[in-house]
Amino acid sequence: MPGMVVFGRRWRIASDDLVFPGTIMNPGPRRSMTALVYLRALLYLPEFIWACLGVIWVSDNSTGCEPAEVGAVIGAVVSSWIILLSMVVGVLVVFDPLGSQRPGVLLDAPLGVRDLESSESSQLFYTAHTVASRVWESRLRLLCCCLPQDDNHRAAFSSIAQLVSGFFMDTDLVPSDIAAGLALLHQEQDKMEQCRDPDEVLSHSPSSPIREDLEVELEKATHYMQFAAAAYGWPLYVYSNPLTGLCKLSGDCCRSHHAEYDLVGGDNLGCHFTSILQSTGLQYRDFIHISFHNQIYEIPFFVALDHKREAVLVAVRGTLSLKDVLTDLSAECENLSVEGVSGTCYAHKGISQAAHYIYKKLVNDGILSQAFNIAPEYKLVITGHSLGAGAASLLAVLLRSTHPTLECYAFSPPGGLMSKALADYSKQFVVSVVLGKDLVPRLSIPNMEDLKRRLLKIVSNCNKAKYKILMHGCWYELFGGTPDDFPTELENRREEALNQPLLGEESLLVQRSSTYQSLSSDDSPTHPTHLPLYPPGRILYITEDGPTRRHCFSQVRYRAEWSSETSFRNVLISPRMIADHMPDVVLHALRSLTREHPFALCPSSMSNSHLNVI
Repeated sequence: MPGMVVFGRRWRIASDDLVFPGTIMNPGPRRSMTALVYLRALLYLPEFIWACLGVIWVSDNSTGCEPAEVGAVIGAVVSSWIILLSMVVGVLVVFDPLGSQRPGVLLDAPLGVRDLESSESSQLFYTAHTVASRVWESRLRLLCCCLPQDDNHRAAFSSIAQLVSGFFMDTDLVPSDIAAGLALLHQEQDKMEQCRDPDEVLSHSPSSPIREDLEVELEKATHYMQFAAAAYGWPLYVYSNPLTGLCKLSGDCCRSHHAEYDLVGGDNLGCHFTSILQSTGLQYRDFIHISFHNQIYEIPFFVALDHKREAVLVAVRGTLSLKDVLTDLSAECENLSVEGVSGTCYAHKGISQAAHYIYKKLVNDGILSQAFNIAPEYKLVITGHSLGAGAASLLAVLLRSTHPTLECYAFSPPGGLMSKALADYSKQFVVSVVLGKDLVPRLSIPNMEDLKRRLLKIVSNCNKAKYKILMHGCWYELFGGTPDDFPTELENRREEALNQPLLGEESLLVQRSSTYQSLSSDDSPTHPTHLPLYPPGRILYITEDGPTRRHCFSQVRYRAEWSSETSFRNVLISPRMIADHMPDVVLHALRSLTREHPFALCPSSMSNSHLNVI
């Protein structure tokens, strides 16, 4: 950091990615790298000509050389072409489409000249932000080229592009800087956790202070988590049962039972429906509706009769497709009108749209009416995992007025879901279950802004070379050890120096960002740019009881306590941040808590997950 400026543009690579001298914030020993890059570029042309001549020479059959000599020359020519093509690929990887120099920026001018309040700087920043949004929108369109380009998708692309471009515009970080910062943050958080009082307990929920209530909710949560996991259909079932899953499903996947599916709607029901039957233990006659229709803002769900708990159960699927990812990323706020709630009501736009879609299907299509005609004495229970948990929580808010006894169990819900007023209101009927260091319940725009600010601060303060940070970070992640002691080179620097953007002399940044203005403080920025969003309901927090690092096949024990949303205001960097989100891992933890003897299973074995379940 900062990114190198070569050929009049910024690139997504820093000088310390090429050579080792100096630290991240002290590029002085590497000041000659730009000249060396120019020299290397000049040598590229004769190398290319030499490689072409080598091809011509090898293709000439009249050379009369010995076969060994010809083989050696062919090897040299192939090697030279591999090197040349690798350089081309490397240039494409580090190319930054937003790296062109911005004309008219006087970086050596006083701050007053470059202040955002001037019309010229404001216009320049607006233009840069517009260009960045267009670039990110083009990237999304290319990534999602297989999806239909209708109005919903175009609106989602535009919204996501504006959000992502605005998040990265005020930094001059390259990918290796981010990796180094995350490694340092993980070690800092582990160091703070080791210093914490081992007798410290999680705060109890004011509405559920007794242990008996916790045990009851754990039993119910374990039961309903089976349905939330079953909503993923055959992919999760096969993943969770790698040896027997395919055999159990193969008999029904290829059959055609049109007559049997008169109560079920959706597509690809053969394998999905069979996996749901296998996972839940229900019979075909217990299902009212199954839909695996999937579009942006439209996610799969099923409705069934749960005779064990005497409930009409609505289970909503989490993220399992690219369309679901677009729903997740549509993270701007949307007003949500709810009767009987005092305070401002708004929610995550993409998840709110998905909840309204399911609400219309349940109410307008008469699905709930059909279910309660069969079992009028049953109560309504809504459940889901991840994206499904967020949609289930908002769906419960929408249905609360007509079904006052409903309950909702949200597993690993998004942290940036609903306003404070809605979150407080949902505590009456929503129970959220969070496992360990799961990223998603801590994921919100304000939390990500805070993560960016902390990452910038810790990278700027560390006086170690980047390669040492990355090497120690890789060792620490794989084998553990002692966290770094975080020596700082800024101890004697004036605090005002941290208020300036952490950029080089040829930086492309124009504005003074609030991200940098708050670097000298551990507090969040005083003027947040995004409305705060919170996880739903009462939060049942599950953590591993004992050492964080265990040997494979050692016994895993868990503890559960009521917690509050304040415990999820910071993103925790850990190898477990994705593994703890997986639905099979959450189900395993819940089953361990509700049985006398927990499973003997290596926690790290769950971390190598290839399912995109967010």
